[in-house]
Amino acid sequence: MKIRNGHGDSLLNVASRYGTAWVVTEILNSDFEIRVLQEALYSACVAGELIVINLLLDRGADVNLNGAEYGTALGAAAYQGDLDIVSLLLDRGADVYLAAGKYGSALGAAAYAANMEIIALFRDRGADVNLVGGD
Repeated sequence: MKIRNGHGDSLLNVASRYGTAWVVTEILNSDFEIRVLQEALYSACVAGELIVINLLLDRGADVNLNGAEYGTALGAAAYQGDLDIVSLLLDRGADVYLAAGKYGSALGAAAYAANMEIIALFRDRGADVNLVGGD
């Protein structure tokens, strides 16, 4: 589907952001572009829509594709502080260290937002929280 609103958002992106799982399912059962799937995953992570995130991942959304401000879907979820979504993305292969977005990585996004539970989860999953970024 190539329908977009006045802001350039696809119908799938908008439905994902607002957690409308039945609409997301209908769109996923139609013709859609993979790029739109990625945008929708990122939006659903920003909005904290766990059911929608599962639907999108099951349809092949890439957990490590670079998005917007937070970099990746994991960066967005880490910044928002959603433990369930961060755990799901990690289980699906999300890379904590992937350099992307305004905060450098998902670990950087969690640190910037002072989401200590997320940082602890990353550490518990093997992330080195003492890494220094930059040039």
